Amino acid sequence: MSKIRSHTSQSLFKDFLESEKSGGLVLIACTLLSLVLANSPIGESYLDMWQTKWLGLSVEHWVNDALMAIFFLLIGLELEREVYVGELSRLKDALLPMFAALGGVLVPAGLYLSLNYGTPAQSGAGITMATDIAFALGVLSLLGSRVPVSLKIFLTALAVIDDLCAILIIAIFYTKTIFWGNLTIALGIFAFLLVFNRLQIKRLSVYLVGGVLMWFFMLQSGVHATITGVLLAFAIPFGKDDQEENSISYKLQHILHQPVAFIILPIFALANTAIVLSGDLGQTLSQSHSVGIMLGLVVGKPLGIFLMTYLAVRFGLCSLPSDLNWKAIFGAGLLGGIGFTMSIFITLLAFDDAAMINDAKLSILLASLIAGVFGFLMLHRLFRRSA
Repeated sequence: MSKIRSHTSQSLFKDFLESEKSGGLVLIACTLLSLVLANSPIGESYLDMWQTKWLGLSVEHWVNDALMAIFFLLIGLELEREVYVGELSRLKDALLPMFAALGGVLVPAGLYLSLNYGTPAQSGAGITMATDIAFALGVLSLLGSRVPVSLKIFLTALAVIDDLCAILIIAIFYTKTIFWGNLTIALGIFAFLLVFNRLQIKRLSVYLVGGVLMWFFMLQSGVHATITGVLLAFAIPFGKDDQEENSISYKLQHILHQPVAFIILPIFALANTAIVLSGDLGQTLSQSHSVGIMLGLVVGKPLGIFLMTYLAVRFGLCSLPSDLNWKAIFGAGLLGGIGFTMSIFITLLAFDDAAMINDAKLSILLASLIAGVFGFLMLHRLFRRSA
């Protein structure tokens, strides 16, 4: 039984890596396309298209609140798998990426707040906390088979925990007004789904219908509706006592991989990277929130990940895999500075001013590019020598 579970877990992990790294290339293409279209003669029409109303919400709103809830569902399912049978199922193995993620959250946010505390931009501290799994693994995949599997697992677990932290931050700090009636109904539906889980009801349609209803009431509650995706993931039975491939959680995660990587995230990129490049670029990037974002992602991420991991190992709280060294950890930390999807998502929640949002998006793109290039070059040099 354990061998079957290990095999299916490894197969799903391989599928996850494949979809994420390929999806990263599609994200790059969609980002470039969106930038070109936004700054072309049809730029105004392109921007207006995303603001077109449908059923009371703009197209952009549907993308960010509905489609991204499916992305969060996949993240939740991946986290659930990691907790039950993956790298987070054994505390000893989980501690290394957990400490790394903690450092990768606290240090970037601290650097950002050192420049923006007490200003209207201080709410943007969450922008620097998340790692884009698709881009980070996409860059790592460019190095080929020379990269130790343990580094891929470390970076994946780190990014998943980072995303969980970002989700909690969204739920706690980026909820402005709560309508308790709707929130109570949403959480009541979640409670019923948990009861269905305990009763071993394994009809996926029951959970998906409940998830849609929970999303609707969460949307009306003031709490960001994408949180529904994570809640639904943990309500769906994982089937840890059965063969893993027979669980509806496993099946749903397998079904969602490619649609999320090749449809949902590319649409998100098209909708949210339509940045009009105008004015003085130097002035845009010299704003305190822009500097804070770039400093947090490019410097704070690798520094926080490295220092917290080093201290945890130094004090005997966890151990470094035998095929990794501290240069590899720092290189992975640099890739952790690729914020993109989650950073842009949090930007939309943190700021109301259009100019600040535009500045922040541009800073995220530039910082992610710098972090990705530096991380690739460092790891390429390291593993070329060890090959």
